[in-house]
Amino acid sequence: MTTWRRNQLAAAGFTLPEAGRLARDPRYDLHALLELVDRGCPPDLAVRILAPLDESDAA
Repeated sequence: MTTWRRNQLAAAGFTLPEAGRLARDPRYDLHALLELVDRGCPPDLAVRILAPLDESDAA
């Protein structure tokens, strides 16, 4: 499953290291990342937009 997720992200324009990191992190919604990129959002910005909040930031 992780390989498939990594390949989907890499095909969408994410770098291989970033795609691998995101594929292993279940906090990122693969479909939301891909949708943002499909709509023209640069991959690095999509990651920032969907980055999970740290528990200390949630308060």
